[in-house]
Amino acid sequence: MRSTVINSPRRSRYRAFGLLLAGFVLATFARADTIPRPEGIQPDVNFWVRVYTEVTTNEGFLHDERNLTVVYDTVKFAAGSSPRERQRLVDDLRDKHIAALRRIAAALPTEALRDALSTEDKRILGLWGPNVSAILLRDATERIRFQLGQADRFREGLIRSSSWDTHIAETFANQGLPQELAVLPHVESSFNAAAYSKVGAAGLWQFMRSTGRRYMRVDDAVDERLDPYRSTEAAAQLLAYNYRALGTWPLALTAYNHGAAGMRRAKETVGTDDYVKINRTYNSRTFGFASRNFFPSFLAALTIDENPEKYFGALERRPEQKFREITMPAYVRLATLERALGLDREELRALNPAWRPPIYNGTRLVPRGYRLRLPADTTEKWSSDLLTSKLPANELYAGQITPRTYRVRKGESVAGIAAQYGMTAARLAEMNGIAPNASLRAGRRLQLPEQLPRVLTAANAAPPTAASATSPSPENATAATAPAENFYVVRRGDSLQVIAARVRVPEAQILAMNSLKDPDRLYEGQRLRIAGQLQAEIAAASEIETESKVAAIDAARGEAQREGAVVEVVREETTRPIGTGEPTRGRPRSAATVAMEAATTPEVATSVVQAAEGAREPVSASQAEELGPALGPASVSQGLADSIDYQVRDDGSIRVEATETLGQYADWLQIPTQKLRNVNKLRPKQPVLLGQKLNLDYSRVSREAFEQLRRDYHAKLQGEFFVQHRIAGTEVYIVRRGDSLWTMTQKFSNLPIWLLRQYNPDTDLSDLRPGTQVVMPRVEVLSGS
Repeated sequence: MRSTVINSPRRSRYRAFGLLLAGFVLATFARADTIPRPEGIQPDVNFWVRVYTEVTTNEGFLHDERNLTVVYDTVKFAAGSSPRERQRLVDDLRDKHIAALRRIAAALPTEALRDALSTEDKRILGLWGPNVSAILLRDATERIRFQLGQADRFREGLIRSSSWDTHIAETFANQGLPQELAVLPHVESSFNAAAYSKVGAAGLWQFMRSTGRRYMRVDDAVDERLDPYRSTEAAAQLLAYNYRALGTWPLALTAYNHGAAGMRRAKETVGTDDYVKINRTYNSRTFGFASRNFFPSFLAALTIDENPEKYFGALERRPEQKFREITMPAYVRLATLERALGLDREELRALNPAWRPPIYNGTRLVPRGYRLRLPADTTEKWSSDLLTSKLPANELYAGQITPRTYRVRKGESVAGIAAQYGMTAARLAEMNGIAPNASLRAGRRLQLPEQLPRVLTAANAAPPTAASATSPSPENATAATAPAENFYVVRRGDSLQVIAARVRVPEAQILAMNSLKDPDRLYEGQRLRIAGQLQAEIAAASEIETESKVAAIDAARGEAQREGAVVEVVREETTRPIGTGEPTRGRPRSAATVAMEAATTPEVATSVVQAAEGAREPVSASQAEELGPALGPASVSQGLADSIDYQVRDDGSIRVEATETLGQYADWLQIPTQKLRNVNKLRPKQPVLLGQKLNLDYSRVSREAFEQLRRDYHAKLQGEFFVQHRIAGTEVYIVRRGDSLWTMTQKFSNLPIWLLRQYNPDTDLSDLRPGTQVVMPRVEVLSGS
């Protein structure tokens, strides 16, 4: 490997790609070629440049949390000192400066007292400038913060980044995104593609699982968050989504940390999209140091990346990764793939970092449709067709290995169940950690040996086509793809009574066929079965496959709730007053309290507690790495990708969001549905409409608890959907005369109204006018779903 001086390589590469692709890139974003650098936050940017270039993880700054020009001290730790020793030193220095600030505040009223201050006290006073007041200094005693240096980690990130520069440049140019966004992994992960954070974010771009599933495959076989190529493509989509929702790049980038909904709330509260004004004046329970400094730290990384030799001198660059990419034609065991390709497992592992341990231990297959990377210098010119011809026909599978369980019935024994599945009682007992003669409780689930899927026929042993990849799944097929006589899609203003009359099916029968107990559970876009049997695909599905799918969906629901709760808690804990360095406990109605009250599983509660305990200032490289790979303020690396604000308005009202019903509100508020009808003067059986303002009754449940239940509902809904679907891109639809929300969604398979709403948060979808531009996300069904 040769040593070269880095001379703005990313900028020159982007310029080349920009010239090459300029004719093909749509003008999706206004002034997409530049990121603004507001003068009002330049002092904050300068602070982060110092953090990234002047002090290492064996040093740090003791500084004011809000005025980053005030750096009280550079803390240097002894070699080999423990985190406990470092924390003690930081706390002692913090106490020393708190005492100094109090002395200085007391001396400010008279010149004689100021003259009597020590040289050190005068130095501290000088940091604040000529117009400082005693009140400001007393307030500053609660804002002394420690920031660990990051120069050594930033330097390592610069060296690693050259492996993926070209792909990032190409991907962002194709999306019409500003070239400067390519430096974001410096802040997120220091360009460590294998990075994990304590709150569950992973990879180069630090995607949370629930957000990553929107754009990538994330399951127990493949986690594309760890794939620097697939995750870069996902990051481009997420950044574009944030920009559409917020309209400026400073807000869109801050949303990468704080969430699109959170930044829309900030914009609405302050009454402007002026980033500097929002940064300096917006106060929120969750808009703390990390969110406030995310954009300034990004600009600092950009400043350094544009001229790295100024800060670090000559650097030895990693070579760009070279490979050939083909699409897997079927589900295949890794061992079988190795034999057919004649490649070493470690070679494949290095090029395919998204594979999870179950692929290596043989309990999962490399999935069909997966974009397999192979060494570029192999003698064979591999293609999907060539790979198919080299693989044994009887080892090309149609689906993934399916985990199996058995629900015990009354009176059944281990031996009897084992006999049903052709295995010994001893083997079944061993798999479940029980004795062969153990008594079984009815309803208990026993683990069974995993089941191999069927073998593909020759005609089907080919990579999935675009058509098959985007065909709707049975569970989520729209009325446009399902038999028209079997389904009815609820339209704006429909009630159960109106629908029953229209389709000539009794109301009770419609409720029964759709497992509904309450007519107030109808919402616009909902698909109601009105005749016929379940689709053949569902009817043909085995009980085992159905149970496996349900288990995956249930896991995703819980995971989405857990991540939402963790993000809320970490953000709140990092907005605490600075003092001892420990998270503040016992605040009334804190996010932690509400999340714990709403926690539906022990896993959610445990995650909330761990997140709260982890929300602190690291004092060593090991502590920083344990919390996460982010350099600087990113305590939660990524905001949840939902632009909708589910908070209650100041007057206690809400706006109805997609899929929400009056019955749900009543359940969350623990009051009768009729009470809500009375409060809002709604007629019997009158449905609520998307965007409608409703007043609520909080006599039984607090606003905070209601908000948490509402967020949990939408997190679970979205988590379930993205187990089987992903967003492949977007297109703009121009509303025509006669179009309605209902007719538009029927033109796009698998597109739920709630997702359409997220991509168009400022568009009144209930009042579409001809000529209105609506962003339509293109949804694909994941292979194997």
